[in-house]
Amino acid sequence: MADFFQNGSITTLHHLTIQTIENIEQRLVNFSHRRPIALVLPSLYSELEGVALPVIIRELCKVPYLSEIAIGLDAANEAEFHKARDFFRVLPQNHQIIWHRGPRLQKLYQQLEDYKFNISGEGKGRNVWMSFGYLLARQKARIFAVHDCDILTYDRSMLARLVYPVASPAMGFRFVKGYYARISDRLNGRVSRLFITPLIRSLKMILGERDYLEYIDSFRYPLSGEIALWSDVARELRLPTDWGLEMGMLNEIYRNYSKNEMCQVDIADHYDHKHQELSANDSDSGLAKMSIDIAKSFYRVLASRGVVFSDQFFRTIKATYLRTALDFIEKYSNDAELNGLKYDLHAEEKAVEVFLKSIILAGDHYLSNPMELPAMPSWKRIESAIPGFFDDLIEAVALDNN
Repeated sequence: MADFFQNGSITTLHHLTIQTIENIEQRLVNFSHRRPIALVLPSLYSELEGVALPVIIRELCKVPYLSEIAIGLDAANEAEFHKARDFFRVLPQNHQIIWHRGPRLQKLYQQLEDYKFNISGEGKGRNVWMSFGYLLARQKARIFAVHDCDILTYDRSMLARLVYPVASPAMGFRFVKGYYARISDRLNGRVSRLFITPLIRSLKMILGERDYLEYIDSFRYPLSGEIALWSDVARELRLPTDWGLEMGMLNEIYRNYSKNEMCQVDIADHYDHKHQELSANDSDSGLAKMSIDIAKSFYRVLASRGVVFSDQFFRTIKATYLRTALDFIEKYSNDAELNGLKYDLHAEEKAVEVFLKSIILAGDHYLSNPMELPAMPSWKRIESAIPGFFDDLIEAVALDNN
C-alpha cells in the first residue's frame, strides 16, 4: 500500500491513486506540444534476443507523446546492427540507432581521443552520454528520459510516471529519478540495501550531518536506471566512465542544481530485471566492481567538500559499516519473514563481506590517486572544443540508419 511520507531533502511523488494510463498520457500529449519528449534506450545487442526488450518495444508502440527515440546499440557487429534495424522498425515514433561499434562512430570516438578527452570504453555510461549528445545535436526534444532495456516487469505507465514531473508546466522539476520496490520472491537490490544505505549511515555517524550525505540518503532507490531531465541539464552533465553511472549522475545533479529542482517518483509496484553476479573473488567485475566505483565517487565528493581521508579513517569506516550492515540484515530478515519472502541469511552476509572489502579497496585506490577524475566531458565543452562535432554525429547516425 502506498504512503505519503516525505523523508529526507528530496521531494517524493508517490503512487497514491488509481487513474488510467490513458488519462496521464493525454496530459503528456498536451505538454509535449511545447515540451517535446525523447527517450534514450541504452541496449546491448544480446537484449534483442532476451525476453524483456520485445515486451518493452510492444509497450512503446502504444506511447503517443514521444517525439523521438534514440537507441544506443552496444556489442553489435555489422550483421547484428542490420538485425537490430529490423527489430526496432516496428516503432511508430521517429527513431534512430546509434551503432557504437560502427566505423563512423568509431571515427568520432577517435576524434575525441585525439583531443585528449577522457572517453570510456563500451558500456552504459558511454552509451547514454553519446545518446544525449545525439539528441542535443538534433535540437528537437526539450526533455530526455532514460530507462533500461532488461526490465522484465515493464509497462508503459512506468515511462509516463517518470516523465510527468519534468513535462508538467505546473511542476518546476528539472531532474527526476524513478524508484520502485525491487522484489520478486525475495528482496533484491543488494547494492542499495546492503551497501549504499549502510555506508551513508556510517559516514553520517563519523562525519555528522552533512548536506551531501542527507541528499543521497533521501533517494529510496539511488541505483535506479530510470531518469528524466531537461535537455539543458543533459548538456552540463559530466557522466562517469566507470560503473558508478547512476551515483555519478546524482552527484552531478547535486553539484549543479538546488533540491527544489529535483524529485523522485514511484513508477512501479514491482520491478525486476537481470541481476549482476556478486563476483566475490573478482574485484574487477560484477557487484564487487560496482561497489568499489560507488564508494570512490562518495569519497571524491566528500573530499571536494573538505573531508580529509586517511588510512585510519577508512579503518573506522570499515568497522562502522560492518556493524550497521549487520543491523540492516536483521531488519530485512524480519521484513522478508512477515511478507513470506525467501531470505538467504548466508548470501546476505556474504554480500556484506564483499562490500566491506570494497570499502577498503576503494579507499586504497583513492589515496593512491586522489586526483583521478573518471568522468567524460560535458557536451557543453565538446561544443566549445570541436564546433562541428554535432553535425558530424548527426551525419554518421543518419548514414548508418539509411
